[in-house]
Amino acid sequence: MGYFLKTVFIYLIATSSLHAGEIIKLWAGKAPNETRDFGPEKVEPPNPKDKQSVRRITNISDPSLELMSPKKSNGTAVIVCPGGGHRILAWDKEGTEIGEWLNSLGITAFILKYRVPSRNENKRYEAAVQDAQRAISIVRSKASEYKLNPQKIGIIGFSAGGETAALTALFEKRIYEARDDMDQVSQRPNFAILVYPAYLVDKDKPLLMDYIKINKNTPSMFLAHANDDRVSPLNSSVLYSELKKAEVASELHIYAKGGHGFGLRPSEFPSSKWPVHCGEWLRSMGWIEK
Repeated sequence: MGYFLKTVFIYLIATSSLHAGEIIKLWAGKAPNETRDFGPEKVEPPNPKDKQSVRRITNISDPSLELMSPKKSNGTAVIVCPGGGHRILAWDKEGTEIGEWLNSLGITAFILKYRVPSRNENKRYEAAVQDAQRAISIVRSKASEYKLNPQKIGIIGFSAGGETAALTALFEKRIYEARDDMDQVSQRPNFAILVYPAYLVDKDKPLLMDYIKINKNTPSMFLAHANDDRVSPLNSSVLYSELKKAEVASELHIYAKGGHGFGLRPSEFPSSKWPVHCGEWLRSMGWIEK
């Protein structure tokens, strides 16, 4: 195991007992377009005998943010969107573990517990993106309270959470009606980190979905994918190509091996290096200190 992988592994063990932070409810009353009762929230704990096991959460109807604060904040914040196919959330692997890594960079993390399963089969992303847009507005509106720079609010997502993060960055307008003063604050992140994002390209041809539009005002992005991922790396490469055409400063890494759902957990595959490359990108773009 290389030096970097050892460091990440030791770090995850050392920080695994980080206390749960403040829980911030996204909506007063019901979330937008909620008409169905999904029953009580369900949590499937990880298997203690399986190091790759994941804590899964579903039946989420009361979305929220969990605050994870670094020992020394640099004023940058990132909303974390776990994946799970819009059915469940991989809460630890693509949520709290990512928050711990962001904290190690001095970044304040907000883990987004967005609504699953999806509410609209024609727009499976809809509820998730509504929640993510609301989360950005809440964090930005409370920037002074959390000692954050309101112009350094980013978003990171994995798989379906990568789609959620991408569309939150790409959509210029809210996809719900503003409810209060917090919704008068911009819902768009300043930058996005997409790790094996899903559902961005047409399944029949290598083109972005027709509702995705990119222009010079699109936030800068970091994209990471494995070439052997069952969720096609075209989701990342085609998006990067369009970002390049629009002259949006972005970075793309497609690793030879790594499969899908590798998160931050160490492995022998090249995809394990994405956190190093992402950290370098964050510094080079000025989102965190060099």
